[in-house]
Amino acid sequence: MTTVVPTASTFAALGTSVFVAVRSPDDLRTARRLAGEVLRDVDEVCSRFRPDSDLCLANAHPGHWVEVDPLLVAAVDAALGAARATDGLVNPLLGRPLVHLGYDRDFAQLVERAEDPALPAMAPAPDPDAWREIELDPAGALRIPVGSALDLGATGKAWAADLVAAAYAEQLDAGALVSVGGDLRIAAPDGRPWPVAVAERPGDPPEALVALDRGGLATSSTRVRRWTRHGVRRHHLLDPRTGLPAAEVWRTVTTTGATCVAANTASTAAVVLGADAPGWLAGHGVTARLVARDGSVHTVGAWPTDDLPLEGGAA
Repeated sequence: MTTVVPTASTFAALGTSVFVAVRSPDDLRTARRLAGEVLRDVDEVCSRFRPDSDLCLANAHPGHWVEVDPLLVAAVDAALGAARATDGLVNPLLGRPLVHLGYDRDFAQLVERAEDPALPAMAPAPDPDAWREIELDPAGALRIPVGSALDLGATGKAWAADLVAAAYAEQLDAGALVSVGGDLRIAAPDGRPWPVAVAERPGDPPEALVALDRGGLATSSTRVRRWTRHGVRRHHLLDPRTGLPAAEVWRTVTTTGATCVAANTASTAAVVLGADAPGWLAGHGVTARLVARDGSVHTVGAWPTDDLPLEGGAA
């Protein structure tokens, strides 16, 4: 087949690469502007690495109601939806374990550091059910439980992609696509599929090509955001039951969903579940591609059993 490459643009935001593509060349300038505006707002309100963000304000006052931008309330609400859907496997209260493990600044600024005598060698295991105590006021306030801290890394990029797609659906004349660090959402679906290349890491050669005509696609990987702490290699996908990086049964999981958040919720839960992931994904009707630690590929649901060659270009 011949694949026509849509008009596209790439830029940086939220500490990652953002890709936008449109059916109509006349929409590209607007698509890039809208994505930039939405992602700037998300970063200002929801970042764990900006001391002036509303999320950091909430984390500074656990146990108390804190007035915040309604955008943060919406982001936390989406994260709670992911927690409910996975019975806490995708958890928005992993901020403290991540800091203890060394992920306490923007990833590009992480460096190996000597042991901090102020921190115990092992962090206490978090309460995996503490997320159930988060309280929200849609008008612009929230309260997190004492002893906890928000981190929206598990759902934030995907939620931002869904926000951008919603803006596209309202303001663009034709179909469009947005990918925020690999978390992808189709906007204003028109029945025509978008070719989407799947790779384990940014810059890697594509390993598969899928045709997506609606909804979202997300990849969770233990190979990208890695750092060394106390001489131990870590990754950012924590098991909320232990507060430690999930066992690397799967080095990459790619899933589809009705929204990007739904797809990312499933991919993150699968990494945490390890060997139980294929059964869980099948039981939840999720289409997925899982790459094991040894590089072997496993598929669930309607995912093509053979990796397809790329023809032409892809999103």
